[in-house]
Amino acid sequence: MPLVVPNVSNDDKADWAAKLLGKKLTDSASDNVSFAKKDLPPSHRVLKPGDMTTMDFKPDRLNVHVNEDGTVTNVKYG
Repeated sequence: MPLVVPNVSNDDKADWAAKLLGKKLTDSASDNVSFAKKDLPPSHRVLKPGDMTTMDFKPDRLNVHVNEDGTVTNVKYG
């Protein structure tokens, strides 16, 4: 049986990047300077500097990279 890979377009990545880059992730509501973790897609992980991660590739998982204070610096699928 062939491997079925979900279709994640570059538009999805660009949309999430526009929503998240430069904002701080919070546990509360989203606004102009922050974004609530509960509003992220179901398949996601937040990665801080120095975090250990698995090397498995999941094309539909959103990886949100943050700096030490929780501000989003990069967004990618994988």
